[in-house]
Amino acid sequence: MSNDQDLTGKLIIIAGPSGVGKGTVISHLKELHPEWEFPISATTREPRPGEEDGVVYHFIDKSEFERMIEEEELLEYAVVHQEEYYGTIKAPIVEALKQGKTVIREVDMQGLESIQEVIPKNNLVSIFLTVPNKQDLIDRIQNRGSLPDEEIKRRMESAEKEFEKGGEISDHQVPSLTNQISKCVSDVEKVILDETKFNS
Repeated sequence: MSNDQDLTGKLIIIAGPSGVGKGTVISHLKELHPEWEFPISATTREPRPGEEDGVVYHFIDKSEFERMIEEEELLEYAVVHQEEYYGTIKAPIVEALKQGKTVIREVDMQGLESIQEVIPKNNLVSIFLTVPNKQDLIDRIQNRGSLPDEEIKRRMESAEKEFEKGGEISDHQVPSLTNQISKCVSDVEKVILDETKFNS
């Protein structure tokens, strides 16, 4: 990325496999810290019940997403669960970092690896959410609703790869224990505050 010296803020990446609680943690952080930036990402997957376009995701079709890739409008993108595109829109994040802001983003490990190649290390902090065991993660995925066995299997295969990389490439690891979301949020918040305390 050009003009790295213009970036004075911190991009905080919250990573981890599907079902680990990334979205829940970010929802709590939004309430606790409205001064932080929470940019919306883009996806080609269908909205889940209750999801509105422009709130958590920009829901777009694959042709539009591929145009954004071609025009380099995404900071990172990946194909998740072998079928849907997910990506981080570049412009609002870069602008917020230029303004010295703290920016919070949820991505998978593929996304984190891509961002690490683009955003300078001094402006990037990664937090990986972990769970105590595989069955705990399976239970959480199943509790989201009636998913076919093949979908659960696919998500668990993705999770295996993410857990393998999480400890290697992330700056911090925070446990996300069942029925202990408050502690997880508090732990993540502490990491962010420690990492951004010198930001003006």
